[in-house]
Parts: sequence; C-alpha cells; structure tokens
Amino acid sequence: MLPQVTATRYVTPLKEGGSLPGIVEASDEGTYVMKFRGAGQGLKVLVAEVVVAGLARAIGVPVPDLAVIALDARIAKYEADEEVQDLLSASVGTNLGVDFLPGSLGYDGSQPPSADLAERIIWLDALTANVDRTWSNPNLLVWHGQTYAIDHGAALYFHHSWPSRAPSAARFAAQPFDAGRHVLRDVAGDLVPRHDELRRLLTAEVLDAALADVPDEWLERTDDLPDVAAVRAAYRTLLTARLDSTAWVPGRAAA
Repeated sequence: MLPQVTATRYVTPLKEGGSLPGIVEASDEGTYVMKFRGAGQGLKVLVAEVVVAGLARAIGVPVPDLAVIALDARIAKYEADEEVQDLLSASVGTNLGVDFLPGSLGYDGSQPPSADLAERIIWLDALTANVDRTWSNPNLLVWHGQTYAIDHGAALYFHHSWPSRAPSAARFAAQPFDAGRHVLRDVAGDLVPRHDELRRLLTAEVLDAALADVPDEWLERTDDLPDVAAVRAAYRTLLTARLDSTAWVPGRAAA
C-alpha cells in the first residue's frame, strides 16, 4: 500500500497543468504535487498514475514516490482563488500525492537520458497506451542529472469507457502505438529487441502489486465489475493480454 498522509497546508497551484494540480505540505513533513480527485476525469486518472508508476519502477524507469493524501474540508476555506477553492472542496477525502522534486527541470532535450532508459520509457508508454509524452507536453523531469517520468493520467484509456461499455482485452491487446511523436524517439534505439526483456520483468506478482497500491475507493464498480476484486481483475486481464501481444510494440513490422 502507498503511504497514507494528511495535507496540512495548500501552498500554490501549478496552473500550467490542465487539471490544476497543486503543491501541498503534508503530515510527514514532505512536500507533494497533489493530484485531485475532483479534477478533470476524476479518480480514473489517479488510478492510472498509481498503476503506471508501479510498472515503471519494475522495469527501471525512475518515477517520483507516491502517497495517498487525505484532504480536509477546512483547507479549502482559506483559499482565496475561487477556482482553486472549488477544486479543493470537490476533492475532500483521499487524493494522490507525487513527491515534489525541488530544483527539477522540465525536459528540454539538453540533458537526454541514455538510450537504454529512453527505450524503457517509450516501451512503458506503448504498453500502457500513454500518448501524452510529446514535445508539446514532455512529462519528464530532470533531477540531479536523472530523467524522471511523470504524469501518467492519460494512460490506460480503456477504463474511461466504464461503466457504459465492458472492457475488451482483445481490443486493448491489439491497439497499435505510434511512437513517431514521442519526445524520446530520437534518443532511443530499436524497441523490438527490448520487448521480451522488459515483458519478463512484469510478472503477475508485479501487476498485482501495482494494482494493490490503488485504494479501494478509487476503483469504479460497474454492473459488469460489481466489486473491487472484479475491477482489479479487469485491469490485470487487460494488461496481461497486452503483454502477451506484440501488435502494439513500436517498430514490430520492421523486425
């Protein structure tokens, strides 16, 4: 399970983010970028953040530490910005905290990662269908010379069809991924030879551990998925089906 902390002070919004994340201080004396349950597409974005971060760590992609942060309604009362106050009020309860990396810089290509790490990041994005890592929105930070992958809320798109449509493992397994616009495409080499190596790192135990990090209350039940065990099983089935396929691996046709 992710660490559980409580927000003690809302510091400032990060207005460059479409979902208006904010910097908060927490009861463990840590500083976090808080991603709010009341923003944008809601809890499913937080689920994607947690699951993809777990997979990233397993394949050697650096990501900031995560925590579940409880937000008290009293914090919203002291926020002068009406938009932020509305967001805080809509997000009372548990939210996602991403460890704030002080002094980190947004990726601009001047300090590229190794080809090995670039390949791992692109493969991860292809696996999870994360299209939000382009030059218009790199979603990478450089901290102490290391490249960190952040902001995975756009991944695992299939869950946004719940509850209106049951998840299709076959559809997700076959969905191709276009890496041509990926911010690290020119840094990485051929991904096809890396697939078997990286796929072996994502065992059933790794998938279960990543899914177990998601709080039960963030998992949306449906008529087809009536409890949290069924929801977790659906995610596991879809990810396993994709791992067992090669249709999505960038460059596969040229292999």
